[in-house]
Amino acid sequence: MATLRRGLELSPELRRGIGLTVVLAVVATLGRVLIPFVVQQTTDHGILADGGPDTAFVTRAILLAAGVVAVTSVAQYLVNVRLFTSAESGLATLRRRAFRHIHDLSVLTQSTERRGSLVSRVTSDVDTISMFVQFGGLMLLISTAQIMMATLLMLFYSPLLALVVYLCFVPLALLVRRLQPVLGRAYGAVRTRVGDMLGAISESIVGAVTIRAYGVEERTAVRIDTAIEEHRRSAIRAQVRSVMAFVSGQAFAGLTTAVVLVVGTMLAVRGQVTLGELLAFLFLVNLFTQPVLMATEILNELQNAVAGWRRVIGVIDTPADVSDPGEDGVVLERGPITVEFDGVSYAYPGGERVLHDVHLRIEPHTRVAVVGETGSGKTTLAKLLTRLMDPTEGAVRLDGVDLRTVSFDSLRSRVVLVPQEGFLFDDDLLGNIRFGRPGADDEDVALAVTELGLDSWVAGLPHGLATRVGQRGESLSAGERQLVAIARADLADPDLLVLDEATSAVDPSTEVRVQRALEGLTRGRTSVAIAHRLSTAEAADLVVVVDQGRIVELGSHRELVDRGGVYTRMHASWAAQQGAGQA
Repeated sequence: MATLRRGLELSPELRRGIGLTVVLAVVATLGRVLIPFVVQQTTDHGILADGGPDTAFVTRAILLAAGVVAVTSVAQYLVNVRLFTSAESGLATLRRRAFRHIHDLSVLTQSTERRGSLVSRVTSDVDTISMFVQFGGLMLLISTAQIMMATLLMLFYSPLLALVVYLCFVPLALLVRRLQPVLGRAYGAVRTRVGDMLGAISESIVGAVTIRAYGVEERTAVRIDTAIEEHRRSAIRAQVRSVMAFVSGQAFAGLTTAVVLVVGTMLAVRGQVTLGELLAFLFLVNLFTQPVLMATEILNELQNAVAGWRRVIGVIDTPADVSDPGEDGVVLERGPITVEFDGVSYAYPGGERVLHDVHLRIEPHTRVAVVGETGSGKTTLAKLLTRLMDPTEGAVRLDGVDLRTVSFDSLRSRVVLVPQEGFLFDDDLLGNIRFGRPGADDEDVALAVTELGLDSWVAGLPHGLATRVGQRGESLSAGERQLVAIARADLADPDLLVLDEATSAVDPSTEVRVQRALEGLTRGRTSVAIAHRLSTAEAADLVVVVDQGRIVELGSHRELVDRGGVYTRMHASWAAQQGAGQA
């Protein structure tokens, strides 16, 4: 119930107009339960009337029944439409909330979940909720009303027979109560296995080239088969438990009908009920047992839906450790930017510190290269500077303002990250570059391409800026994808550029073009480059040397080479590797 209440809070559209829907459901149910009353009246006062069958009464009763059925059908149609509309509206809101909250989570929090699992929460888990709300919710409304009205009419015809019906169903109610937590656990396992299966499949599709390159198709197939088999087993376990509940309901329904028939016949022989009343009561027993049987199916869908709801709510209720201050956030003025790391330390959850008391000031228009061995903390500095993560201690400031107080819109407009490998969407070149500034027109994009000296490259493509790049940019080389990422960043026109060594994955034939584009991109801007190649450091105004999470040296390339410290050794080793490669 707590899960359902929280789910309704997140999707208020599910409750909207529920009063009228309930009224329509009652009307639809009223039509059903009036049929047994018409049967009783037709039998006792039409067919078995004193003086022989009264055909006029029977005709009127049949016409009444036909009218009731028509009204019932219209009411049930309206209930369906209203439930479907409110369900889709409410679940669309739930999907949007879950999707947007996933993007509010830090990169670190996202990386703890498999991508396929996150996708399944926004898609298949919400679909299970949709199935319950649209069909289970409809049956729940109608069945509840039907049970209540059938009970009232049964009490009207024979309180004794009504008591017999309820006594027969007490054991079923106790059984269903015990089965509910069992079904909940079973369907919770099914939803988890769906996420695992989608994760394994999506990884194998995205990594298809790597899988083929290393000849691990068989091992990958085994991994996927295992995920599919685990899902199959968990689904069968859940269905077996569901069938147990359904079969138990059928058994009790058959038992109830038999007992009512025996007891009712005895009462009819004694003259305590008429034949019409007994027939009507048997119809009512059927109307009573149908929704009770349906309750086991509804329980099945409910447990599946609740399991899905829990997983979606679990994502939405995960604290956004990197949250947007929103309207209360500071809006930074555009212009030359100053960067400050003030006593910054960082430790990944449950791990040791990877950054220790970092103090660093970067003046406007300065080109900075951050160098260090693998695992020294370079990339962590970049993530803190772009606020993909927040420091454990200290503060990162832009123009003296703590990043944690800056609104995301303002921060993203002033700071842009160009990663090692630019991510491209399944669109044309124009759309991918425009991603940097969605409001830019075609002329703005063309101007950015020309200013970076990329117009000759674009002209050589099959359709120029209209060339499709494929999913994840697979129709372009790694270097060409970086060119698109650089053009995208230039169009965004940031004041601070963070470059995670944009040339590290570039082929030699494209590297010169990328370097020239980067020179155009960084000109006149503050830039911080995470340098894996020391050629980047040679061209920088300031080199920051990081070792074991600490800044150990600062200065220009020439100063650090002459100092004889950590950078001197790194540069000598790099120069030797370059010489060996050329030889």
